[in-house]
Amino acid sequence: MSLEGRTAVVTGAGSGIGRACARRLAADGAHVVVADINAEAAAAVAAEIGGTPVAVDLSDPEFLVAWRGQLPPSPDTRLTADIVVNNAGFQHVAPIEEFPPEIFAKILRVMVEAPFLLARAVLPGMYERGWGRIVNISSVHGLRASPYKAAYVTAKHALEGLSKVIALEGAPHGVTSTCVNPAYVRTPLVENQIADQAQAHDIGPDEVVEQIMLARAAIKRLIEPAEVAEVVAYLCGPQGSFITGVSIPIDGGWSAR
Repeated sequence: MSLEGRTAVVTGAGSGIGRACARRLAADGAHVVVADINAEAAAAVAAEIGGTPVAVDLSDPEFLVAWRGQLPPSPDTRLTADIVVNNAGFQHVAPIEEFPPEIFAKILRVMVEAPFLLARAVLPGMYERGWGRIVNISSVHGLRASPYKAAYVTAKHALEGLSKVIALEGAPHGVTSTCVNPAYVRTPLVENQIADQAQAHDIGPDEVVEQIMLARAAIKRLIEPAEVAEVVAYLCGPQGSFITGVSIPIDGGWSAR
């Protein structure tokens, strides 16, 4: 129970990678705040692991107000966490000339601005305690680009930069910041992409998986959410104390090309 007594915040924790991370950190002893836009999903995961559910829309610039309003009253009005896993995100697939600007902006709010605002809120407390872990669930698309994903690729590249700045500023205070970069993970987000990619490329769903999703990877399979969660748990535990400012690919060899 290497995280006994620690509080972990996981965004997008109602399903997929976020749910796997919440379960894994709870297994290591952390009390997990399960944040998700889907209130029922957040409550279900929190009930399973003994955590605290928070229903919040990270695209709302004032999401922290709603967040604090769902936590137990405390003399300290700040948002407190020892660990933050920035996982929430969504995807939209379209050529740039057809990409809706409002969706582009929303993706950046959820996947870049929200992690910044969360870090801004929790870092003072981490600095006071001399310990903290921020793990950003980036993507192989934080290291490589793909067509038709202008907003997602832009957001993940920006998240990489934010993570490095947090690492440099946080190091003197015992705070680490890293990115975990999976390729395609077996999640609802990826399942929803298959139909979008099929339409964008004018091919069948099976061909999307074989010809697009797995084409660049050396290992020809989707990643399981639990595999990503294991890396996150390592980074948050005592073994990960000297790992900061880096991006860790879990991409089956995609970025080796």
